[in-house]
Amino acid sequence: MKYCGECGNPVEQRVPQGDNRTRDICTVCEVIHYTNPRIVAGTIPVWKNQVLLCRRAIEPRYGYWTLPAGFMENAESTTEAAIRETWEEAMARVSVQGLYTMISVPHIDQVHLFFRAVLVDGTFGAGPESLETRLFTEADIPWDEISFPTVKRTLELYFEDRKQADYPLHVSDIRRPLKT
Repeated sequence: MKYCGECGNPVEQRVPQGDNRTRDICTVCEVIHYTNPRIVAGTIPVWKNQVLLCRRAIEPRYGYWTLPAGFMENAESTTEAAIRETWEEAMARVSVQGLYTMISVPHIDQVHLFFRAVLVDGTFGAGPESLETRLFTEADIPWDEISFPTVKRTLELYFEDRKQADYPLHVSDIRRPLKT
């Protein structure tokens, strides 16, 4: 950030009094501009023991397979964001069955939330951010072409939990390996 969103004057990075992190602070009006993690919300849409995946038509990871998900918008709940993203990317209507994975990705300032969901009527298509959409059995998942570690982890957990028909909430982190 270079300029204050309140008054337009330059900002500088420093630790505000009583804080412990560097923030963007206006040099004139002293407004502190907080930058917080972004929420990605999506679903694991299931139809008759198959999972619906989307092949990405956008970067990053163009052409790779993903669960339908995207950034949460202001004024919507996490569930609403997941349902909207599923419609936008896969043209699929879903019934959400609960939060399934919450994965923090600190090195990119994101938190990914995936909800278990069932396709309402079995119909789906490719939205503007998808090259194609397809239902996959566990054996047919293109594991080497999965877009993001959060999606891969969520799918692995889902198929493991499905064996017991028990779907607890999984909370974890994915951290960038330390450079040596």
